[in-house]
Amino acid sequence: MDRSRTCPTRKPARRRPCGPRRVRRLAPCSALLLALATACARPAAPSSYQPRTREVTLTAVPLLTREMARIYPFLDDDFAKGGVLEGKEVYAFMPGSITAYAGDTLGITLVNPEDDEHSFVLPGLYVKMPGMSVTHATYVVGRPGIIRFVCAIPKHMPYMWGEIVVLPDNLAGAAADSTA
Repeated sequence: MDRSRTCPTRKPARRRPCGPRRVRRLAPCSALLLALATACARPAAPSSYQPRTREVTLTAVPLLTREMARIYPFLDDDFAKGGVLEGKEVYAFMPGSITAYAGDTLGITLVNPEDDEHSFVLPGLYVKMPGMSVTHATYVVGRPGIIRFVCAIPKHMPYMWGEIVVLPDNLAGAAADSTA
């Protein structure tokens, strides 16, 4: 039976390439998966790392505020009713990323040079940052991963945030060895 007559609108299915061409496409993915599986299968080396206190300074930095409309006239429309920044202001924490090892204690100095109030929020920690102030906090980082911190002032959300990258403590020795 001739299928082209029974279904004239159907196009032939596109065949996926086979052979060496397909293998070349999959090789990088396979190598990456193999490397990840091997790394995950290794038992973690016992760590001799002693957690330490790391001093960090974070500053609340204005990026786009109403006051800047005098310098950048296009901001008038953005902050106006119905504008993309209506009821918001864009601030950032600088630096936006902190790196520590599991178990480290962060001695955090929070600098707010502006007159707007901010906050610094981590899981289990809330610190008010009054206008034109310097505030101090302490935070013990837990297990490896990424911990997000934010300013919880509604008009600064979702723009004002950062992260703490927590590395496994068994990597601390490897980092020291590679710099020696």
